[in-house]
Amino acid sequence: MNGSCMLKPTGSTRRYRLSTILTCLAMVAIAVSSGVAAVAGTAPVPVASLAAFLRPAAIPSPADNPATADKIRLGKMLFFDPRLSGSGAISCASCHNPSLGWQDGLATGIGHHGTVLGRHTPTILNTAWAEPLFWDGRADTLEQQALGPMLAAGEMAGTSDKLVATLSAIPEYRDGFECIFPGQPISAEAVAKLIAVFERTVVSGTAPFDRWAKGDTKAVSDAAKRGFALFTTKANCASCHSGWRFTDDGFHDIGLPGDDPGRAKFMPDITVLEHAFKTPTLRNIAERGPYMHDGSLKTLEAVVDHYDHAFVQRRSLSTDVRQLKLSAQEKADLVVFMKTLTSTDDPVEYPALPR
Repeated sequence: MNGSCMLKPTGSTRRYRLSTILTCLAMVAIAVSSGVAAVAGTAPVPVASLAAFLRPAAIPSPADNPATADKIRLGKMLFFDPRLSGSGAISCASCHNPSLGWQDGLATGIGHHGTVLGRHTPTILNTAWAEPLFWDGRADTLEQQALGPMLAAGEMAGTSDKLVATLSAIPEYRDGFECIFPGQPISAEAVAKLIAVFERTVVSGTAPFDRWAKGDTKAVSDAAKRGFALFTTKANCASCHSGWRFTDDGFHDIGLPGDDPGRAKFMPDITVLEHAFKTPTLRNIAERGPYMHDGSLKTLEAVVDHYDHAFVQRRSLSTDVRQLKLSAQEKADLVVFMKTLTSTDDPVEYPALPR
């Protein structure tokens, strides 16, 4: 069997708009002979600025949970299977829908028996690079993140015992776990490992910005180029939205109203972490509204207005948040730029689930 568990094919599939891709594009070099990339109507963009946002060469995989084709296949089935929940009606994909940027399109999530959750559902795009996880950073690893919602009373409302009993009663799952984890009983932790392996394959594809960063000067409009120049200078967005995923994986109070303590719940008595939430990735941002940890801003235009002047002043407010006094044209250019971070991906195949 050549080392493969030879799990049964997933059979007929249902296609969704947007995709996962199993490998990232290789890192590319940028020529720096000129030192700058010209942008019409504004200051030149340093080539070094573009280079800082290049895609990595490969998807990271932890030594204690390496990826294999069988793990990915079984993990994907588990991700889409509602039987992992207490009600048998909610799967991971119920909230992380590939058609909606791996989110749910709602201001805040909906959990067990219609429970309205307190925060916006974050995307799982590119979470292979994203530790710590959740808006408040309470999960150190993707394995911990995968397990949390399954056992949370307000979300999927499952229990370890019910999860194990359900999967053990399904021959294909039972055989799959035995092949991947020989001699070990099915456990909630093993389920989380498999889902995490699949989630690491959920990677955004090549966007217009990537083609521009690699040297295709026509890949984005002049307005987008002006927006990128603003993004990395006057608008100060790149102070937090850095790197190829456009996030520093840090926690900041950006001045949204409300009493949610955010990161401070787990790291109290640190002023700058009060009302601080994780910086979200901007990849595929055009498909992931509404925005912010509370889903309070419906459009990217509203997001730009918030950072320009509409934030709440308080002692924990990030020092990177300040009045920008952007013109209407500058705001529009920023939005045009952010939309170039969205890729057009292949459809995702919904796996046929075992009986």
